[in-house]
Amino acid sequence: MAVEDKKFSYRIYAVAFAIFVMAILVSVKLANIQWVEGDYYRQLAQDATVKDFALPSNRGNVYSSDGSLLATSIPNYTVRFDALAPKGEDFDKYRQGLADSLSIMLGKSSEFYYYELEKARREKNRYMLVVKDLSYTELTRIKSFPLFNLGAFKGGVIVENRIVREHPMGKIAERTIGYDPGRDVGIEGAFAHYLKGEDGRRKMQKIAKNHWKPISDNNEKEPVDGYDVVSTINVYIQDIAHHALLKQLEYYEADHGCVVVMETKTGYIRAISNLGRATDGSYYETINYAVGEAHEPGSTFKLAGLLAMLEDGKVDTTQVFDSKGGDITYYGRHVHDSHRGGYGKVSLARGFELSSNTILVQALYESYKDNPKQFLKRLNEFNLDRKLGVSIKGEASPRIPKPGDKGWSKLSLPWMGFGYGISVTPLQTLTLYNAVANNGEMVKPLFVQEIKEWDKTIKTYDKVVLNPKICSDETLNKVRKILENVVKKGTGSKLYSPNFSMAGKTGTAQVNYGKGKSRDGDMYYASSFVGYFPADNPQYSCIVIIHKPHVGKGYYGADVSGPVFSRIAQKIFTDAPTTNEVKTLSKPLKAQEDLYAGYYSKDKKKSTVPNIIGMSGMDAVALLGEMGFKVEVVGSGKVKKQSLQPGQAFQKNQTITLELL
Repeated sequence: MAVEDKKFSYRIYAVAFAIFVMAILVSVKLANIQWVEGDYYRQLAQDATVKDFALPSNRGNVYSSDGSLLATSIPNYTVRFDALAPKGEDFDKYRQGLADSLSIMLGKSSEFYYYELEKARREKNRYMLVVKDLSYTELTRIKSFPLFNLGAFKGGVIVENRIVREHPMGKIAERTIGYDPGRDVGIEGAFAHYLKGEDGRRKMQKIAKNHWKPISDNNEKEPVDGYDVVSTINVYIQDIAHHALLKQLEYYEADHGCVVVMETKTGYIRAISNLGRATDGSYYETINYAVGEAHEPGSTFKLAGLLAMLEDGKVDTTQVFDSKGGDITYYGRHVHDSHRGGYGKVSLARGFELSSNTILVQALYESYKDNPKQFLKRLNEFNLDRKLGVSIKGEASPRIPKPGDKGWSKLSLPWMGFGYGISVTPLQTLTLYNAVANNGEMVKPLFVQEIKEWDKTIKTYDKVVLNPKICSDETLNKVRKILENVVKKGTGSKLYSPNFSMAGKTGTAQVNYGKGKSRDGDMYYASSFVGYFPADNPQYSCIVIIHKPHVGKGYYGADVSGPVFSRIAQKIFTDAPTTNEVKTLSKPLKAQEDLYAGYYSKDKKKSTVPNIIGMSGMDAVALLGEMGFKVEVVGSGKVKKQSLQPGQAFQKNQTITLELL
């Protein structure tokens, strides 16, 4: 018996020893986890429950040249509620007040919100949705409600924000301004590196149902706002150009079209509209045709041939040519005049004014048939053989055939005489005509004039000269007189007004000329007009191209595109004479100065917030800046709301948010 008891005791000792050893091992492991590998495991736990989330920076605004907003980033806020964050006594004390406040602001009954808050508390919901799509002013209001005013930890309020891109002008000039910051479209894409800014960081903690909530009200890194881009677009001229083009497209049931208005001396694009037809017959901005569509220009290209011949001394404007009944043949191919029977024997100048194909082709072919490279050299000097290098992406490459190229043939030279066998963009054609208007100086088209950080200029874009002199003054004077006569007594005579001078050239190109059917369909017409105004002192150049107008209603450039050009030119100088203020921008306006002085003298010495409701946004920003505020602006126009109440005390560098409308 004693032997069995002794064996039993050994077993107990063995088990106790084993437990003791295991306890030591567990203790060693715990110590190792706590002190040796503790940082590693704590990091694993933190990585699983706490993460850094990017806080998108406020993308910079895009402005028109006159200060109107074309694209802006609007903060958009969502408010949620962590029902477990508040203490029981705080929740019971403020629940009814919060429900009443939410009811007044959001429209549903107080009982609805009281029940939802109670339900969230009962179900331990830490991520209850309260409301979406709030403005900053609305967010400030809702954070002042009972319970929510205790903050994130004591009140349970969770604020999420995202940035929404708004375009105050809607769809107008959408392809040029850019409609999606994520795509390389228009100014938004080309100047994204300035507009984007730098994202911030915020720590978020994982809670129930895979939701995340901010750990604190403070961010790990504050986002840095992007710079503002001041475009060359003039809102008033843009509106005129857009609606003039739209009206004509709708009447002629055309496929698509574009219009560009350029400031002569600077190359600033003051208006650009690109409209394509949808399946329902409406028109909208689809493709930037002015920049990205290269096609045969037709008769508007005759200017390049005339400039080259005059500058090379090949012909004179008084030289007489025979239109030969309006039909001449080169290597078995016919060149026709639009006027049946031709124009008889007329001078080169008159042939251009009447847009005679036979006369211009004869002149060009006889001038350069022995040395076509001499003509092509002139085209190179006119910058027609290469891209303009505009800032907006997607510029199409022009096509000018050269001897030795696959596309060169005996027909190439005569076909160039009336704008066929080549491809150029509308913007390239406009740049050539603008050079004639600008005393021979060819400037690059510009879409942006300045990069700014509030009132501080970061970078300016001054005019870029592509060719300081495309031809002599003698040639310029002759050509400008002929372009003026096109409107007075040539193919553009329907546009003539004794009260307003314009100069330019009509064009009626037969797209897919001589090719019959193609993958793009049968041959169709592209009607155009390009020129400048006023003729005696050009301020603007303009091109209008309308593709595939309804032939039954008309297709000649003077009838289809010419009226758009005329409407734009006359409206700019009759309905908006204030465009002359460009020359007197530095001259103060007395009424504006008195208004600002009144506000300034009234509030500059005060230490309380002024009442600026109804004041213009620009004046309000200037005034508050002088008083020491940091100003944030939402919208455009006059001040509708201000985040700080008038009369309350403030500190220097305190932020005030203005909502403009």
